[in-house]
Amino acid sequence: MDQLTNALQGLWVSLVNMLPKLLGALLLLLLAWIVATLVKKAVVKGLDTFKFDDKFVKWGVASTKEDARRIFGSLGKVFYYLIWLFFIPGILSQIGLSNIAAPITNMFDSFLAFLPNLFGAAIILAVGYFVAKFVKELVQSLLESINVDRWISKYTQNTNQSAPSGPTQVQAQKNTIARVLANVAFVTVLIPVLTMALDTLQIRSISVPIVNVLNQVLSAIPNILIAVILLIVGTLIATFVANLLEGLLENAGINRFSHYLNPNGKSHLSLSQVIAKVVQAVIIVFFVVEALHALKLEVLNTIGVAIIGYLPSVLIGLIILGLGIFGGNALSAFLKESTGSAMMGETVKYLLYILTVFMTLDQLKFASTIVTTAFLFIIGGLAVAFALAFGLGGKEFAKHQLQKLDHKIDEETANPSGDAEKTEAEEKLYPFE
Repeated sequence: MDQLTNALQGLWVSLVNMLPKLLGALLLLLLAWIVATLVKKAVVKGLDTFKFDDKFVKWGVASTKEDARRIFGSLGKVFYYLIWLFFIPGILSQIGLSNIAAPITNMFDSFLAFLPNLFGAAIILAVGYFVAKFVKELVQSLLESINVDRWISKYTQNTNQSAPSGPTQVQAQKNTIARVLANVAFVTVLIPVLTMALDTLQIRSISVPIVNVLNQVLSAIPNILIAVILLIVGTLIATFVANLLEGLLENAGINRFSHYLNPNGKSHLSLSQVIAKVVQAVIIVFFVVEALHALKLEVLNTIGVAIIGYLPSVLIGLIILGLGIFGGNALSAFLKESTGSAMMGETVKYLLYILTVFMTLDQLKFASTIVTTAFLFIIGGLAVAFALAFGLGGKEFAKHQLQKLDHKIDEETANPSGDAEKTEAEEKLYPFE
């Protein structure tokens, strides 16, 4: 009996000693509920008071005002549970569950220690964003004031074309050179700001790889700008040289041979325009290769070297193709005028076309073995077809021509001076000599 009494007394003493802590825990629970509820209502009411529903719709966070208000409620619940998380360690400590409260306490200590870094990164991002926005507006206003789009379009567009209208015009206004360069300036300023913000967070597992990538992008920006400048300058130089060369060739009268490029009259190509466009393309290719080289990337450098190495073959192939088309049309016209046979002219023209195509493909080293074999088969087939047609269908004609050739040889052998006259019989036998 004495032992039971002592046990009950010990339990009573423990309850009495625990009662203040239990009351403290209950008071903390009540306080946590009150504070969490007030914070939740304050967040929802504050967002609604300052008309953040309209701003959320404007920013694209919500599609309608009702969706924005649902987001307000969700944010209020987030703050509600955050307040509870702040009070839970104290409540658990009051009832003697410090071991359970320790991980939560450590988490909050880490979070509170991280808050200065988070605020610092947020301030850097905010200030950097406004600076980048200011630079963007400044660059765009400066470029629009000097009307850079008009100067660029002067050299890149045809002045005879009518101005776009409707949606095309709106899209063109959105994608002006001034806007593009202003956005480039905005990104250029924002990249180092992001790097500083990530360094401020001091989360090395996340920040180090991202910072390295951003640093590489930042270091590549000067090379990219040089490449863009080279492309712009190259395009302007190529356009200027092409226009100058086209004018010189046109004044030199080279276009009088242009009808050999389009004998049917279906196209309106001029020889001076074709030559000028080829020269313009070659100049642009050189500047493109230099722009690739300016990027200092091994893969692009290899591509540029390959393009420059293959360019002479392309130019020679174009020259061969142009001379073949020009010569085929010219020779066809000459034969039609001199012999009056349109069939002979067309045959010679297309034979020269075929020969030119095979020579061009061989120069371009395009399946050289296949091209050579195909050409030999075609020539051999034409020779066999001619031989069969001449042997089977033209025996009398061949006999007549051979007799005439034999008589001619005998006549020249008998009269070395070549001044003998034909007899009447010979005239009757060979009236066309």
